[in-house]
Amino acid sequence: MQVMPDHVHPLLDVSPKEDIMHITDMIKGHASFMLGKEFGVFRKPLWAPSKFVSSVGAVTLDVVKRYIEGQK
Repeated sequence: MQVMPDHVHPLLDVSPKEDIMHITDMIKGHASFMLGKEFGVFRKPLWAPSKFVSSVGAVTLDVVKRYIEGQK
């Protein structure tokens, strides 16, 4: 995972049978809950409703890892 000032690059290994949109919503919800618990209530929503999801079938896992690490 790479955390940027305005977005996050996570790398997840998810079965094709799983609903990736549901999984990303759960991650965003849990992160919002934990950050709100630690830092208090936010004046505006923590996350934008948008998300980008892509499969990695055309490249190797190492290529994706290098891309994410290069986003620093």
